[in-house]
Amino acid sequence: MAPKATVYKVQLQIADMDRGYYQDHSFTLSQHPSETDARMMVRLLAFALNASDTLAFSKGLCVEGEPELWQKSLSDEIELWIEFGQSDEKWLRKASSRADRVLLYTYGGRAVPIWWQQNEQALSRYQNLAVWNLPEEQVKAMGEMVSRNMSLQVNISEGEVWLSNDSASVHIIPEQLKG
Repeated sequence: MAPKATVYKVQLQIADMDRGYYQDHSFTLSQHPSETDARMMVRLLAFALNASDTLAFSKGLCVEGEPELWQKSLSDEIELWIEFGQSDEKWLRKASSRADRVLLYTYGGRAVPIWWQQNEQALSRYQNLAVWNLPEEQVKAMGEMVSRNMSLQVNISEGEVWLSNDSASVHIIPEQLKG
């Protein structure tokens, strides 16, 4: 029998001064059996950084051909496609052709500069693609904040992010590799 996803209840308060977005979100977040706590928190952070009324988690790792996080228009067109990790150029080409805007959030410490050096030239042709790197130390700290019922506050100002709960706080400065 295959392992089942772990389900988390999330209360997320977002204060994004850069975009003028102030909203509370309550949702259930599923963690795939192969997904680490840190990666799940990267997905949650990406949601907070791009939050809107229409941004939603898709079926993600379980469905081929869909992003893990996306925003669709009322006519079902993909406005925003969000990917995670060190995606290959073929996958990002597909995303860029299907969506108005594509965001890739990389993480993984020392492996990211090597991946970027190998892919920067190929990815430069996609005008609707932005690539952000999240520092390894902060990703690990976010992973330590995981609990089955999470109440998190996210404050975003001048490109810097403060993610906190009742017992911990993480200061994150995403590095833009391509914009």
